[in-house]
Amino acid sequence: MPRTFNDIPEMTDIRELNEKIRLESVFVNQLTAEMQKVIIGQKEMVDRLLIGLLANGHILLEGVPGLAKTLAIKSLAQAIKAKFSRIQFTPDLLPADLIGTMIYSQKTEEFVVRKGPVFANFILADEINRAPAKVQSALLEAMQERQVTIGDQTYFLDEPFLVLATENPLEQEGTYPLPEAQVDRFMMKVVIDYPGKEDEKEILRQNMQQVFPATSAIIEPSQIIRARKVVREVYLDEKIENYITDIVFATRYPDQYKLDRLVPLISYGGSPRASINLAMAAKAYAFIRQRGYVIPEDIRAVCPDVLRHRIGLTYEAEAENITTEDIIGDILNTVEVP
Repeated sequence: MPRTFNDIPEMTDIRELNEKIRLESVFVNQLTAEMQKVIIGQKEMVDRLLIGLLANGHILLEGVPGLAKTLAIKSLAQAIKAKFSRIQFTPDLLPADLIGTMIYSQKTEEFVVRKGPVFANFILADEINRAPAKVQSALLEAMQERQVTIGDQTYFLDEPFLVLATENPLEQEGTYPLPEAQVDRFMMKVVIDYPGKEDEKEILRQNMQQVFPATSAIIEPSQIIRARKVVREVYLDEKIENYITDIVFATRYPDQYKLDRLVPLISYGGSPRASINLAMAAKAYAFIRQRGYVIPEDIRAVCPDVLRHRIGLTYEAEAENITTEDIIGDILNTVEVP
């Protein structure tokens, strides 16, 4: 049943919501400033990390080695007084290496649980495509269910829980690419590039210092959990909902949106999870900018990262060197903005 005019918040409600979000989001600027002490020139990556954290989603990061992916999530964990685990995915990794296993204790003469590195607040799954499918599935199950089963016991993971999985676009030999259904579980896929020349000079100077700068713990994990509840209160108008569904439906049925040229290029479009994640990421983006409502620019800002890994390309698209970014750009330029 469509919402009526009476369902739309009054201006006073919007002002109150704006004020509430302005107060609740003060820590975002503090957190960003703290991370910028050690992360130079990767503002978009830091923003996407915060969006994933506030929207309770996970991030798939693609970039060549040496672009501060590990440093970014480690610094974020330090700034939030949270537990950090880095897991290097290799072809010989087993699910037990990830989630833990039962071991026999000679002292008590019984089996006890030894928890694996997945029991942390922030997980860096480095080069996730290096590990076999069963290991990838073990991690993705923990991401989706926020729990793991060892023996006959189920253990819940601590909140906040954020997985940053990295993929190396180089050296694809001997890798196990993530299936589409598993990639879809990541809220965003972020592609990061090399820093600019001035940023690189700053990185160089920083690393030549006697003491490398470090982040300080400035907030508690409980603040993140509270902020997540406030993010869900960010107002999403019905016109914005229609805009989101139009964008996602254009990836499935481009001909219905006067995008006939895309029909032979798209093998499959975004799932309903794409619509949900687009809305949540836009709410978190608005929260970071201390705004109590979502505007079309928020949707356009996060859309490439949310849809990049959810659109399948045909052989024809690959032959013509057309990327998912090209398709998303065409869709955003064609779908009517409210």
